[in-house]
Amino acid sequence: MPKISSITTRCMATAMFLASWSLAVPVGRASELYVGATTVSITPDLPVALSGQMYLRISQKVESPVTATALAIETRQGNESLEQAIMVSCDLVAIREGVLEKVRERLKPKLPGFDVNKLFLSATHTHTAPEMTEGRYDLPKDGVMQPAAYVEFLADQVATAAANAWNTRAVGGVGWGLGHAVVAHNRRVLYDGDRAQMYGNSNQATFRGIEGYEDHGVEVLFFWDAEGQLVATAINVACPSQEVESRSAVNADFWHEVREKLREKQGEKLHILGWTGAAGDQSPRPMYRKLAEDRMRELRGLTKLEEHARRIVQAWEEAYEGAKQEIHRDVPFTHLVKQIELPRRIVTHEESLAAQIKADELSKDPTQSPRMRWHLKVVERFKRQQAGEELPYDMELHAIRLGDIAIATNPFELFTDYGVRIKARCPALQTFVIQLAGPGSYLPSERAVRGGSYSAIVESSQVGPDGGQVLVDKTIEYLTSLWKEAAR
Repeated sequence: MPKISSITTRCMATAMFLASWSLAVPVGRASELYVGATTVSITPDLPVALSGQMYLRISQKVESPVTATALAIETRQGNESLEQAIMVSCDLVAIREGVLEKVRERLKPKLPGFDVNKLFLSATHTHTAPEMTEGRYDLPKDGVMQPAAYVEFLADQVATAAANAWNTRAVGGVGWGLGHAVVAHNRRVLYDGDRAQMYGNSNQATFRGIEGYEDHGVEVLFFWDAEGQLVATAINVACPSQEVESRSAVNADFWHEVREKLREKQGEKLHILGWTGAAGDQSPRPMYRKLAEDRMRELRGLTKLEEHARRIVQAWEEAYEGAKQEIHRDVPFTHLVKQIELPRRIVTHEESLAAQIKADELSKDPTQSPRMRWHLKVVERFKRQQAGEELPYDMELHAIRLGDIAIATNPFELFTDYGVRIKARCPALQTFVIQLAGPGSYLPSERAVRGGSYSAIVESSQVGPDGGQVLVDKTIEYLTSLWKEAAR
């Protein structure tokens, strides 16, 4: 018989002691997960200016309704609330400045027991939803809903959805899964000399490749009621919904088609949140092999929106097959809300001069006023910078642990490189990165800034690559703390 070392003996004794101790100590009641969800229309009943382009478009019709879907989550131990969150996905280009604050103001008296700081909104980035900023376009005063009026309507609808989701929450379960769908394509084309252009022509001799990575993972959350009925799902796709971005009609883009197809299969009462992952350099439009893509889609008898939805729904079903085997009703749930500062992107003297020249040229054409103001903002930033008055970029970060998954928000059109960095370093089994939980400006990668062009030039971004890395590091710091706290 082999000898047992003294170290092994001590380990066995310790293990027996811990086992007997754990049996002797009463275990506290497990926490229960509560879930509620609501979907409301945020479609205006009048023509509106549409957001997302440098020129004025006024909606002529509604091709598909734009909606807001609220998901309320709470964990309780008995009557004690342990943690809470309300997440609202909106068919908008971004969550413009002031919108979140208005929603929180309206929500606070409706839900006195809820911490309104634990509400966040995010946008699907459709370019065919109403404009929310006064003065961006020169609008007619009659027959068109003004942006300020739309924001009031929007805030009322979203606050109502959030309150209803919270008030209807009930005991439920959660699961998570991963599928894959080719929806996003990097839209920055590289040419010789490391020059880049968004939506550049790849069919020319100077073409050298596509600039960045594409993330085809589809991260999915599922929520069931106490009877096992699927009531809500959140789908995280690293692609903005801007297939029909130039139309003069209200349109929720491919998310409308996704919802229609999922509800056909899962029931009309299913609430679906579309979460846009890190996708500042992505688009649902391919940069090469376009004719082959179109041929296959036409052979299937599908529109482009329907084709995107087909792929997302297929990925959702892949994730569902796994997730429904592991429905969790008692999970770790922690929600941190942090204000962080990022360094502003530096405007050089040369960039300021170039922006002033462009603004002067555009000022000769009244129809170019949005673009002119876009360049002038760079000049104003340079002046504040020189006077020492340019402050860091303040942003609100939501870092959430729900079971084995992590959720992190940011307000940017965040280039995919940063999302990959967060997912690679996060201790979670799966990580959901939600961009455009705020007003939105591009946050380009280092290689994109070298390549230049729209989305990477200084006019396009308030924060540059150094600030992007700070965002990644801070996000990882807070997400990691949620796993360390659980370990302790």
